[in-house]
Amino acid sequence: MNHKSGFNPLSRTSAHRRAMSRNMVTSLFRYERITTTKAKALEVRKAAEKLITRSKIDSVHNRRQVARYIQDEIILAKLFTNIAPRMKERQGGYTRIVKLGFRKGDAADMVILELVDYELDTSEKPVKEKKTAKAAE
Repeated sequence: MNHKSGFNPLSRTSAHRRAMSRNMVTSLFRYERITTTKAKALEVRKAAEKLITRSKIDSVHNRRQVARYIQDEIILAKLFTNIAPRMKERQGGYTRIVKLGFRKGDAADMVILELVDYELDTSEKPVKEKKTAKAAE
C-alpha cells in the first residue's frame, strides 16, 4: 500500500494541475486569502510555503526561481518586498487553513486558505442614505 506518498493529482492532467496551482498561489499572494476546496488547499499550501521560504532571501537567483512559478511581476514584487519581510522571524507555517463546511452543490469540503498574519478588515463602512421621493423634489 502506498499511503501518503507523493501528491494528490486532483483528477487532472499534469498541465492542468500545474496551471491551476500557479493561478491559485498567485491569487493567494494577491488577496492573501482565498476560498477553495480542502484537497486543492492542501496542495497549493505546499507550493506557497516553499515560495515564501525562498523569497525571504532577496537575491537574483531566488527571484528567478520564484518567477518560474509566479508569472505576474507585480505579485512577484509584492512577495519579495511585502510578504517575505513580514514572515522573516517565522520558521515555517506561513499559511492557515480554516474549515468552512460543505459546498451545497457537490458536498465538497470548503476551506479558507490564508496567510497567518492576514488581518480581516473590520472597519465600519459609511452607510449610504437612501433618497426618498420628497428629498428628490
